[in-house]
Amino acid sequence: MSEGSYVLDDPRPIASEAPYTYYLPPPEELAAIGKGDLVQLVFRPVPTRDKWGAERMWVTVTGTRGNGLVGTLDTTPDDMPFLKPGDPVAFERFHIIDCIWAEERPEPPPLVPRKRSYWDRCVVERCVTEDKVPVHYLYREEPCLTEEGDEDPDSGWRIRGDYRGLTDEEVDARDTRYLALGRVLNVDDSWLHLIDAPVGSAFIRDWETGNFIPLEE
Repeated sequence: MSEGSYVLDDPRPIASEAPYTYYLPPPEELAAIGKGDLVQLVFRPVPTRDKWGAERMWVTVTGTRGNGLVGTLDTTPDDMPFLKPGDPVAFERFHIIDCIWAEERPEPPPLVPRKRSYWDRCVVERCVTEDKVPVHYLYREEPCLTEEGDEDPDSGWRIRGDYRGLTDEEVDARDTRYLALGRVLNVDDSWLHLIDAPVGSAFIRDWETGNFIPLEE
């Protein structure tokens, strides 16, 4: 029999660093979770396995233990042979990254509005997301990059990082990426209030005030 153990990831630091792409259940839902509900946790094997650094797995809540919860594993691990469905799991509410309410709940779950998601795609200069260069100029054109089968469409947003002091050739040489709007917002959300601006909109940052000034066509 393979030996091993696991630890549960605390997802709060990740959610704090990536609030627009890593969503956690709101506090009201975490507080309401009880017997019979399904919750998803991040299991990290100790020692590290070859295939996965961690696995997201579901647990059926069976009760409480002090301020925490207990349950049984409801997922077959892909690369943790020391775990199997039905094994007991003890955890804290803050470990939960997702939940599914039991159909036989004695009272309905709390109605808490979910955060808006930002998975629609955009074209952004790599320096913004990887080097955290502040957004300088952005415009929204007619979306044209969505392909058949894409789960998340092209938003039409095109985003450039601070290019003050650069030549036109240096700006044109910058690499771009096609990725989720949330990835950009994680590093610079100063333009979030503009995200629903219509196609044809364009804005440039006023570096004295930090505000984005609309540009006329």
